[in-house]
Amino acid sequence: MAKLSITYGVIFILMGLISYFGISSESITALIPAFFGLTMLILGWLGLNEKYLKHTMHGAAVLMLLGFFGTIGGLIKFFKMLGGVQPERPAAITVQAIMAVMCIVFLIFAVKSFIDVRRNRKE
Repeated sequence: MAKLSITYGVIFILMGLISYFGISSESITALIPAFFGLTMLILGWLGLNEKYLKHTMHGAAVLMLLGFFGTIGGLIKFFKMLGGVQPERPAAITVQAIMAVMCIVFLIFAVKSFIDVRRNRKE
């Protein structure tokens, strides 16, 4: 999971930088994925040390849960956009939707990993 956190961190940082410099440099909110990515990168890097793995991966899961709840509105707007509604900033909505999906996928992997670890400990 630590390596997955690092991968997610890099992807989120790239998403934030591309959003800010390539799509919408007038708003600092375009960098929000990069801020999440930096935190994920740090948590993943710390999680490479077995001593910190449990705490950092729980922290990463909480961060992704917050990220999902923060971007769920963008995911809803994205589906409305696919249905024909023309939003003000379609690129921002698309980035939010991508981030929401990535966050929920990470959460699914994290929960599965936590369950597997608990099962292995019992055996």
